[in-house]
Amino acid sequence: MIAGELMVVALIIFATIACAYPFGIYMAKVFGGEKTFMSKVMRPVENFFYKFAGIKENDKQNWKQYLKSFVLFFGLGFVILFAILSVQKWLPMNPSGFGNIRWDTGLNIATSFCTNTNWQSVSFEASLTPFSQMIGIAVQNFVSAAAGLAVGVALVRGFARKNTDKIGNFWVDLTRGVLYVLVPISLVVAIFLVWQGVPQTLGNTIQATTIQGQSQTIITGPVASQVSIKMLGSNGGGYFNANGAHPFENPTPLSNAIQTMAILFIPMSLLFTFGKMIGDMKKAWSLFFVCIFLFVIGLSITMYAEMSPNPVLRNAGVASGLNMEGKEMRFGIPSSALWGQSTTVVSNGSVNGMHDSFMPLSGLVYIFNMITGEVIFGGVGVGLASLLLYSILAMFIAGLMIGKTPELLRKKLGVNEMVWACVGLLTPCIVVLILTAIGFVTPSALSSLSAKGSHGFSQLLYANTSMVGNNGSAFGGLAANTPFFNLTGSFAMLFGRFATVVSAIAVAGSLAKKNQSPANSTQIPMTSPAFVVMLLAVIIIVGALTFFPSLAIGPLLEHLKMAGM
Repeated sequence: MIAGELMVVALIIFATIACAYPFGIYMAKVFGGEKTFMSKVMRPVENFFYKFAGIKENDKQNWKQYLKSFVLFFGLGFVILFAILSVQKWLPMNPSGFGNIRWDTGLNIATSFCTNTNWQSVSFEASLTPFSQMIGIAVQNFVSAAAGLAVGVALVRGFARKNTDKIGNFWVDLTRGVLYVLVPISLVVAIFLVWQGVPQTLGNTIQATTIQGQSQTIITGPVASQVSIKMLGSNGGGYFNANGAHPFENPTPLSNAIQTMAILFIPMSLLFTFGKMIGDMKKAWSLFFVCIFLFVIGLSITMYAEMSPNPVLRNAGVASGLNMEGKEMRFGIPSSALWGQSTTVVSNGSVNGMHDSFMPLSGLVYIFNMITGEVIFGGVGVGLASLLLYSILAMFIAGLMIGKTPELLRKKLGVNEMVWACVGLLTPCIVVLILTAIGFVTPSALSSLSAKGSHGFSQLLYANTSMVGNNGSAFGGLAANTPFFNLTGSFAMLFGRFATVVSAIAVAGSLAKKNQSPANSTQIPMTSPAFVVMLLAVIIIVGALTFFPSLAIGPLLEHLKMAGM
C-alpha cells in the first residue's frame, strides 16, 4: 500500500515537471509580447483593458516607476478589500446574515490577501459572505499573484537587457499575467474540481437532516473557482477553515493530486521562463536542480518522520504504527507529506492535513522551507526573484573566494546589488526573530498558544515565519484572531512582501543599466557544479546560521524529548 502511494507521489512530481517546461516557455512568450495560441481570444480583451485604463502598452518604465505602479496597485486593492469587509453586512449575497468584519480582523485579512499571504485568522465560511469571497478575496487571489509574476519577470529582464534603465511596464505585465496565465488554467482546474465534486454555486447554505434525525447546516458557495486560483496563484486561503482537508474543497485522491500539482506548477514553470528569456535553458536547469534537490531532501525527512510511530504513543502502548494524527485517511501519509512540503517551499500555505499534529521533524522542515525565503521553487514570481537574489549572494561570495570581480550572467555585481540582495534576504529573518521574541514576553500572545514548552515556541515561530514569508499556513493550535496577532501579523506580511519586491525591482533596474561582460573562463559558470554547490551552501548556511538557535529550542528540542533523549 505504501509502495503504491510513493509511486503516486513520484508520478505527481514528474507530471508537474513535464507540464512546467512547455508552460514556462509559453509564459516567456507572453511576457515578451509574442503571439501565442491564446492571443486570438485574449488580445482583444487585453486591448480593451489598456484603452479603458489609459495604459500605453509600449511605454516602458524604469525601476522606480515600476515600483510606484506596484505600490499604487497594492494600495488601491487594499482599500477596496478592506472596505468590502467592513460593510459586507449591507452588501448583496448575504443569505446567512453575516455581520461586518471587526476592524483589526479586516485589516489583517486585507493585508493578507493583498500581499498574497492568505493568512486566515478567522473561519471564512462562518464569517465572510459569498460577495466578500468572490468580489473581495477571489479578485485578490488573481491580481496579487499576477503582481508577483510581474516582479519576477522584471528581475529576469534586468539580467537579459543591457545599457537601458527600462525593465518593462508593470500594468502590461499585470494584465498579461491575469489574462494569459492565471485565468485560463484556473478555469480548467475549476472545471476539473467541479467534476470531482467540489461545489460551485451562488447559494450559501443547505439545510439537511442527518440519519439521527438532527438538522444540519451545510455551507456551500463558489468553492471550485476559489480553490483553483488559491492553488495556482500561491495563495492558499481556503473557502473553508479546514482548507484542503475539507471534503468540499478536496473530495478525492485525484482532486488532491491535481491540487498538489497546481501548487508547484507556475513556480516551477517560471524557472524555464527564466531560461527562455535569457536565452540559455541550461542555466534554468541549474536552478531547477538546486530546487528539486532541496525539495526531495525535505520531502524525504518528512516522510520518514510521519511513517515512524509517535514515540509517546508507542511507549504508552496506544499506537505503534504510522503517525496518522492530523491526516485524512483518503489521502494517507505520502500525499499529505508531499502537500505539506509543496505548500511550504512555495508560499502557498494551503493544507490537506494539520501541520500542528505532524511530527516535530516535519515541523522543522516546514519552518526551514519558509525561513529560507521560500526559494525552493518559491511563490509565483517572488520565489524566482528570491532565488536570483540568493544567486547574486552566492556568486558574490564565490568571486571574492577566487579573487575575481563577482559576475552573474555576465553582469558585474557591485555594492548596489549586494545591499539590495541582503535587504531582501536577511531583513525578513530579523523581523521573524524580533516578532517571536516580542510574542514570548506578551501575555496576550502567550494566551493564544494551545501548548507550552518547545511546541508552544514552535507554534509562535511558525506563525511569524509564515506571515513574514507570505506563506499563510499555521499550526492550528494558535488562536490568531486577537488584536495582537492581527496587528503584528499585518506588519509582518507587509514587511515580508515589500522587502522582497523592492529589492528585486531595484536590482533589476541596476542590472539592466549594465553592459554584459565578455565571456571569461575565470568566472564560475552558472551551469557548473561549482555554482550549484555554492548556491546550495549559501541557502542552507544562511537559514541555519540565522535560525538554528530558534529551531533548536523549538522543533528539534521537542523531537529529542519525544524520543526520550
